[in-house]
Amino acid sequence: MVKDLEEAYHLTFEKELLREIAETGKLKTYKEGEKIIEIGDYVTAMPLLLNGAIKILREDKEGDELLLYFLESGDTCAMTLSCCLGQTKSEIRAVAETDTTLIMVPIAKMEEWTSKYKSWRNFVFESYHTRLTEMLDTIDTIAFLNMDQRLMRYLRDKAKINQNEEVQVTHQEIAYDLHTSRVVISRLLKKLELDGSIELRRNNIKINDL
Repeated sequence: MVKDLEEAYHLTFEKELLREIAETGKLKTYKEGEKIIEIGDYVTAMPLLLNGAIKILREDKEGDELLLYFLESGDTCAMTLSCCLGQTKSEIRAVAETDTTLIMVPIAKMEEWTSKYKSWRNFVFESYHTRLTEMLDTIDTIAFLNMDQRLMRYLRDKAKINQNEEVQVTHQEIAYDLHTSRVVISRLLKKLELDGSIELRRNNIKINDL
């Protein structure tokens, strides 16, 4: 755990803070597709992502999901942090995009480190700013981009997160993430293939236009 922690956060935290995180944090592993946080859960610890990737989703009143953003190694979820400090229920769903390893930091330590370590304060504030920017970007995408542009952006993000130009995802999964129907996604994927932006294969989608 210590090695993975240092690899992910050595440029973010000083050695003493890394040592404290390793001593007090709880290591968690999740398989691809496994839920990490569910809407309505009370969140009692803040996740620090060591490796893998997580997608953060919001749900409307009808139960349809919307992808907000992805988290990568070295990230945390600011919305989860808010729930921890406010002791409120989670308003997001976190799902492992790939096999993922986390360290869960208890609330008491989060508050202690805020006053003790400048690097921790900076990390928390920067996380808030980054996630807010990403959510605003998501809103802009929904408001101003056509669905085919949203779809292409989604595929590029998936390729980046997985570090692979071949994305393993079903048409239905894309439809869930983009809050639309499978029929619409299938039609747009075919259009993108005809344009040469992607190649539709049996079990994956190859992104040509990264």
